[in-house]
Amino acid sequence: MFFLNLSLGEFLAVWGLVSGGVLALYLLDRSRRKIRVATLRFWTPSERPPEAKHRKRIQQPWSMLLQLLAIGLLLAALAQLRLGSPDRMSRDHVLVLDSSAWMAGRSGPRSLLDQAKRDAILWLRSLPAADRVMLVRADALPTPATVFATNRPATEQAILETRPGASALNLRATLDFARQMQRQHGSGLGDIVLAGALRSYSNDLPAEAELPANLRLLPVKSDLRNVGIRKVTLRRSPADPQLWEVFVAVKNYSRQVENAPLAVTFGSAPVGSARLTLPPGAEETARIEFRTKAAGYLEARLVLRDAIAEDNGATLELPEQKLVRVMVYTREPALLRPLLNANRWLTATYAPPEEYKADADAEILILDRFAPTAKPLRKALWIEPPVQGAPLAMLTPARGVKLTGWRNEHPMAAGLRSLDLRLAETSVFAPSANVTVVAESEAGAVAVASPDAAYLGFHPGRGALRFELTAPLLMANTLAWLAPEVLRRREVTGESVGNVRIPVDGGRAPSDFRVLGEGDLAIPFSLVDGNLQFYSAQRGLVRVRTGAQEQVYSLSLPDIADTTWDAPAKIRRGIPRGIADSIASRDLWQWLAMAGGLLLLLEWLWFGRSRLPAVQQQALPGLDILRRFTAPFRKAS
Repeated sequence: MFFLNLSLGEFLAVWGLVSGGVLALYLLDRSRRKIRVATLRFWTPSERPPEAKHRKRIQQPWSMLLQLLAIGLLLAALAQLRLGSPDRMSRDHVLVLDSSAWMAGRSGPRSLLDQAKRDAILWLRSLPAADRVMLVRADALPTPATVFATNRPATEQAILETRPGASALNLRATLDFARQMQRQHGSGLGDIVLAGALRSYSNDLPAEAELPANLRLLPVKSDLRNVGIRKVTLRRSPADPQLWEVFVAVKNYSRQVENAPLAVTFGSAPVGSARLTLPPGAEETARIEFRTKAAGYLEARLVLRDAIAEDNGATLELPEQKLVRVMVYTREPALLRPLLNANRWLTATYAPPEEYKADADAEILILDRFAPTAKPLRKALWIEPPVQGAPLAMLTPARGVKLTGWRNEHPMAAGLRSLDLRLAETSVFAPSANVTVVAESEAGAVAVASPDAAYLGFHPGRGALRFELTAPLLMANTLAWLAPEVLRRREVTGESVGNVRIPVDGGRAPSDFRVLGEGDLAIPFSLVDGNLQFYSAQRGLVRVRTGAQEQVYSLSLPDIADTTWDAPAKIRRGIPRGIADSIASRDLWQWLAMAGGLLLLLEWLWFGRSRLPAVQQQALPGLDILRRFTAPFRKAS
């Protein structure tokens, strides 16, 4: 037996203070009363006034005892006197509800999550009313849904509102999070209850030594028949820009051999199909080709019915493949035609300088060895511009100079390393704050770039340079820098949410990559062992850009773990029986308040009539009977 709101010393101090006040009232003299008599002849004058003596005896001790007892009971009710032990009064529990993608699977008319909800609510209702519970929804990241609270209806409502997520359960991180919540916010250590299918990746399973001692499992049977798409990759053929290659990875999560018919459509028209025979736990990839240059939606779908429908189909948006229109103003088109025809993403039109238009219908203008009177209104590549009429300051042309360096940090010089090239004739550009040097020679800068134009002091299609690999690489880099969005090579991949790993070249630095989510928001990433890694728990598009390449990841597939945790046999399981009777302490304040009120009423019925005026006493005839039985107790002591 213990007090919840007050300690024993505080209770006795308050009761003693109130009791002292009541005792002082009983020791005081009663107030004077006016008595009416028949005549004055019975009164004899006194020579001296009588001395006033205070009475030191309690006139109505039973009345005082009843009032003191009633006050003590009411104070005990306010202090919330409880029957039991304070150590077993209440505990703080963490209820972990598995909301991973696997919980969307159905075994009959109900999903696995529905079964876990039912077990969680039954366990919740078995707890004592004073126990506090925190609900945590767990998938790849554990998320608290409630705080530690005794509000059972609110916790049940949060359980019913839980929906299956798109990521797999990280069991080790979930148990660590639950243990941390109990340490930081809990007062009485309760149970960590895990309700769900307990399916996680093998590297996310906790070791037996890491398991908390207060862990309880509410397992759900999850032996389901399921075959799902793991990944869909679309990329253009290197030889044909209109040919798409589709790779669809399919995995069998069942314990028996499954036949998986696969159908691929583009714009609702079938473009390919395959039939896969998958052993238990196996994963295979189907390859399908189709040809298109238009934008549209491609859908890969498994034609079957299994436990989880969310991983049976994936839809990807294919971008339109646009060709860069290049307008070439030159008197010798044969010099540039081999360099431009080598790039299959370009379509070039040739015209003499006399037909020059500043607003020609093209993305890029190439001005070969002439300076127009009007400045180009498009991105432009100037080749050997003359000193007179050039848009930037130039020095005297040089002959027979040797290249001494490339500024590889600029996109125009990416991958260029040759330093033994000798230029028969080249223009030399004067240093300026408005241009960036791309290539240098013994005579000065021979290739520079401004925000809207590129300048080559030498012709890549003339002399010995046309036989070097540097010429087509430099031309491809320059055009890709002038029109990055059009020339960017895209690869579209349908992935599952969660951790995404992309193999990259080992020589690249983190500054070479950009990972962008919805609204072009940057997503944190890391480079580990030749892989670019990032994490996303939400469905959506993620773009990974590396120079002229862009990989688009459509995170639309659910992430389903491959391992069901085989928990040690020593861990407690199921809903405990009789937990409320063995742990709960009984609350007595209602009975104490009623008893205190009854004692006050009884005291007033016994002794309260004498305090009323005579008229009110006559109006209460029922008190005469009680007065007759209580008369011996009401005599003054």
